Amino acid sequence: MSIKPENERKMIAVNRKARRDYTVENTLEAGIILTGTEVKSLRSGRANIADGYAAERAGEVYLQNVHISEYFAGNIQNHHPTRSRKLLIRKKELRKLIGTLKRGGVTLVPLSMYFNTRGIAKVEIAIAKGKKKYDKRQSEKERSWRRQQERLIRRDT
Repeated sequence: MSIKPENERKMIAVNRKARRDYTVENTLEAGIILTGTEVKSLRSGRANIADGYAAERAGEVYLQNVHISEYFAGNIQNHHPTRSRKLLIRKKELRKLIGTLKRGGVTLVPLSMYFNTRGIAKVEIAIAKGKKKYDKRQSEKERSWRRQQERLIRRDT
C-alpha cells in the first residue's frame, strides 16, 4: 500500500485556455453537488470544463456549461451532461465573491476539476478578467522571450 502525499490530486479536467484568455486575479477551491452517475463518469475522466463558467443565481453560485458525459452503464436516471451544478462555498467567501461579481468586469472561470486526497470532487475557480487580443500577443511574446533566455543560459553553461 502506497502512501499518497498530502497535496496530491487526481486531476479530472484542466482548462488550458483559461490562463491564455483571462487574467487570473484570485483562485478559490469549491465543492460540487453531483449525482451518482456524474461521480462515476468523473472517476473515468469524462469531463470537459473548457467552455464552462460560474454564475450567481439567487445568492448561490452555479457551474454552467461544464460537460460531464453520461455514465455508460447508467439507466433511465442518468444525468443531463451540461446541467448547472451548485458550488459549495463558505458563506463568508460567497458574500465576497458575489460582491466582486456585482462590481463588474470580472467572471468566474473553472481552472481545473479534481478529486482531493479524500476522494471528494472539487473544482478550482478563478476570479478573472478577459484579455484583449493585444494582451494575449504581449503575454505570448514574454513567454517566448523567457524560453529563449533559458535556452541561451543552458547553452552557455
